[in-house]
Amino acid sequence: MTDRERRARGMLHARRAEIAPFIAMDVMSSARRLEASGRDVVHMEIGEPGHGAPKPAIDAAMARLASGRIGYTEALGLPELRARIARHYRDVHGLEIAAERIAVTTGSSSGFVLAFLAMFDPGQRVAIASPGYPPYRTILQALGLEPVEIEVGAAQRWALDGKAIARAHAERPLEGLLIMSPANPSGTMIDATALQDIATTCRNLGIRLISDEIYHGLTYGMAATSALRFDDDAVIINSFSKYWCMTGWRVGWMVLPETLLRPVERLAQNLFISAPTLSQVAATVAMDAHEELAVVHQGYARNRDLLLRELPRAGLDSFLPPDGAFYLYADIGHLTNDSAAFARAMLDEAGVAATPGMDFDHARGSRFLRFSYAGSEADIAEAVRRIALWRNGTRST
Repeated sequence: MTDRERRARGMLHARRAEIAPFIAMDVMSSARRLEASGRDVVHMEIGEPGHGAPKPAIDAAMARLASGRIGYTEALGLPELRARIARHYRDVHGLEIAAERIAVTTGSSSGFVLAFLAMFDPGQRVAIASPGYPPYRTILQALGLEPVEIEVGAAQRWALDGKAIARAHAERPLEGLLIMSPANPSGTMIDATALQDIATTCRNLGIRLISDEIYHGLTYGMAATSALRFDDDAVIINSFSKYWCMTGWRVGWMVLPETLLRPVERLAQNLFISAPTLSQVAATVAMDAHEELAVVHQGYARNRDLLLRELPRAGLDSFLPPDGAFYLYADIGHLTNDSAAFARAMLDEAGVAATPGMDFDHARGSRFLRFSYAGSEADIAEAVRRIALWRNGTRST
C-alpha cells in the first residue's frame, strides 16, 4: 500500500505500528468484559503470578512512600539494587559479576528495547525460536529489525540447538540470537550442555547472544543455567515479574558486557530516564524473601502436577511436561484446527481463559493452546473441573 493510499484510508499511524497484537492480552480483555457482565472466569491466559509481591518488599515501598519524596534514580538503577543483583549471580550461579555491569530496567520489556537498539542497526537479522514469546518478534519489527523465526518442535523439546542456528546462519547471516530457558509457551528448558553448544556456535559465527532468563528460579527437577557461564559477553535480561511476583511494579534488569554499558545508559537516559524508584526499593528487599517465595514455587509445582494428571482426562493429552516457568503448551490438533475458536468457546461456555497458539507460532499455532498455571491452586483446580465438564458437554458457568 502506498503512502497516498494509506492517507486516503485514514491510516495516519506509522508502518511500525502495524505489528501483530499480543493475543494473550486480547484474551484477557475479553475475559474482563465477561467478568464485568457478571460471569466468573478462571484466568489461565496470562503469565501473571496469583501471589502478590513479597511482604517485605511491600513494607519497604510503603516506608519509602511515607518519606514524602520519590525522585529519579540514576539511569542504570539504584546502586544498592545493582549490588544485590550482582550478589544474586554469585549466590545462585557461582558467577562473579561486577555491579557496574547491571542495568535496572522498566521490566524486561524495556530491556529488550534497550538491547536491540544498542546491539543492532535497522535491517539486521535476529533469530528467535518459533514457538516463542510474541513481543520478541513484534519489538524487533517495530524497531526496524528482521526477526528470523527458527521452527522447533516437540521432538526437540521446543528448544533451539547449535546445528539449527548454524543452518539458519548459512542460509543468510544472522547478527543476533535471542533465547529463553525456561521457555514461554512450552515451559521446556535448554540444558547446560545444549546451552554451551549454542554459546559456542554463536561465538564461532560472530552472532551476538541475548538470553532471556526471566523464569529462572521456577524449575521442576533441574536448575536453570545462565548463559553467562559460557559467554561472558552474552546480554542477560531478567525481571522481578515472575519469580518475585512483581508484574505491575515494572522492574527488571540486564547484565551487560562493558562495551554496551555506556550505550545502554545513554539510551536509557533518553528513553526512560530511570526505572520506577519505588519499585527498585521494593525489588532490593524482595531478593531476600526466600521463604515466602519458596512457598509460591511449591504452589506452582502442585498446579503443574494437577494439570499433568487432569488435562488428559478431559481429552487434552498431547503435551510435554514443562521443566520450568508456569506454562503448559498443549497440542489440540486432534480436537480442532482452529485454536482461536476453541479458546473462545472455552471462555464463553466454560469460563476458562487460555491463549491460542497463534500468539506464539503463526505457522502451526492453530492447533495449540497455552495454559498458564500461575494462579492459585483453587483456581487451577476449578479450571480443570470446568474444562472436563465442558468437554463432556456440560456448561459449567
